[in-house]
Amino acid sequence: MKPVEQRAGLSTPVGPVWVEARDGAITRAGWGAAEAPATPLLSETIAELNAYFDGRLTRFTVPLRPGVCGLSARVLDAMLKIPCGETRTYGDLARDLDAPAQAIGQACGANPIPILIPCHRILSSTGLGGYSGAGGIETKVALLKLEGAASLLI
Repeated sequence: MKPVEQRAGLSTPVGPVWVEARDGAITRAGWGAAEAPATPLLSETIAELNAYFDGRLTRFTVPLRPGVCGLSARVLDAMLKIPCGETRTYGDLARDLDAPAQAIGQACGANPIPILIPCHRILSSTGLGGYSGAGGIETKVALLKLEGAASLLI
């Protein structure tokens, strides 16, 4: 029997956000409306997201299972190690992971759990780079400002 996915959402400064759980871990997140939390894990995740957007949380502790492998998994792991309020470039991760910067960008763009896995903290060497979340670059800038990384954008 296939495990049931459960979804919950909240209103945030960057629009409505939903998170999805399966088998005791958060597996996906995105922008759009969803119902109130239905499980303890989703309730905890919503509480952590609220604390993050209120400036009271700098590191998520809920279990994450993005369901990727290979280089993509290594990129997501590297993003999780970037402290709140700090950024890295695609080139930094490319050097650290011995991979092409373009592949790093593709892995960032395919991040199935944005915000909780902070792909918004990855910049290009010449500017902001892209952001595949709703609102695009404006959302990336808003998340970086929220984390106190706005000085890095100037």
